[in-house]
Amino acid sequence: MSIKKSDIQLKVKDSSAKAYMAASEQGGPGVLLLHAWWGLKPFFKQLSDQLAEEGFTVLAPDYYQGRVAGTIDEAKAMRGDRNSGLMNDTVKSAADYLKLQNPGKAIATLGFSMGAAYALDVAANEADIAAAVMFYGVGEADYSQVKSKILGHFSDADEWEPLEGVRAMEAEMKAAGVDVTLYVYPKVAHWFVEKDRPEYDAAAADLAWKRTFEFLKKNLT
Repeated sequence: MSIKKSDIQLKVKDSSAKAYMAASEQGGPGVLLLHAWWGLKPFFKQLSDQLAEEGFTVLAPDYYQGRVAGTIDEAKAMRGDRNSGLMNDTVKSAADYLKLQNPGKAIATLGFSMGAAYALDVAANEADIAAAVMFYGVGEADYSQVKSKILGHFSDADEWEPLEGVRAMEAEMKAAGVDVTLYVYPKVAHWFVEKDRPEYDAAAADLAWKRTFEFLKKNLT
């Protein structure tokens, strides 16, 4: 499938931010892809292309303003001096921009680690979110406001996101009436779906993507 790729300049209140867009020539349902604390590294752009090949219109905002970390220490430093307000506003602007691509149509959010918290936040605070996918990251929200279906991918051996906290989030979601499905992948590490990371686990990643594509197609088409 032929896809279109472009760099977008988002208007963010009195500032601006870059984003990467990938879409099939025929267009398709919108997916807001929210990167992990590394920044908008090549992996997330390649993933956007992969999703576009599956028939989606994907927008990946760069809420780290072009900065990309290559190591955990660099990522920690970036998180430490982040502009949280600008990041939140960038995600909001990206969601608004994506919804304009298919007016009146629902979109999905898909986030990784830190980005998973944004995916959940958007689902709780934005209209027209039909589905949200969370990879090895949790978040806090008013779950009674979440109308989308939730899909999560986690590990039972993740030092960064202990399963106990994941299960607590799941229980609170279900108590609030959220339609949530969480999958646990045994003994994989955080970032297990990111091909450029040493934690990458091909078998678990392939299964997670199969489940994700099915979930998005079922809830967005």
